[in-house]
Amino acid sequence: MPEISRFYGIIIKMYFRKSEHNPPHFHAIYGEYVAEIDIQTRKVIVGDLPQKALALVVEWAEKHQAELMSIWEEQSFTPIPPLV
Repeated sequence: MPEISRFYGIIIKMYFRKSEHNPPHFHAIYGEYVAEIDIQTRKVIVGDLPQKALALVVEWAEKHQAELMSIWEEQSFTPIPPLV
């Protein structure tokens, strides 16, 4: 699973087999916490993150939603800038 971005100790990764992993989502990893986040709604599908980490992930995903959907649809690895 390629790493798409990393910021504030949070690692963002995405699988590239969309036919096997719907709805479109990415994985956010923060220490021992792991969550799958829906790209379109930015809600947790599976897992959990501490509230502050989740807020940062949602903020980042809102800024990069078009890029995330493009990666999902084209299935090509493209790094996305971190949240600053």
